[in-house]
Amino acid sequence: MAKNQMTEVNGVVSEALPNTQFRVTLEDGREILAHLAGKMRLYRIRVMPGDKVKLEMSPYDTDKGRIVYRQGWSILRLLYNTKTFIN
Repeated sequence: MAKNQMTEVNGVVSEALPNTQFRVTLEDGREILAHLAGKMRLYRIRVMPGDKVKLEMSPYDTDKGRIVYRQGWSILRLLYNTKTFIN
């Protein structure tokens, strides 16, 4: 598939799953399953619940995506990390 057919959407990581897969909530409210892109695995970019991410999605399968960019720290990630230390 040509790279220009992929659509880019933004979302927030809601759950970390095994094998560098994540459950991501998109801006429109849908939840999809996403995996890390190869360059993010290569450079060991860490993605945690609460991070804002940019995804590429195929027009043929709208339930899965590829995380291509992590948009830095978010307030949700800070709240998630403090909640785990309090309990």
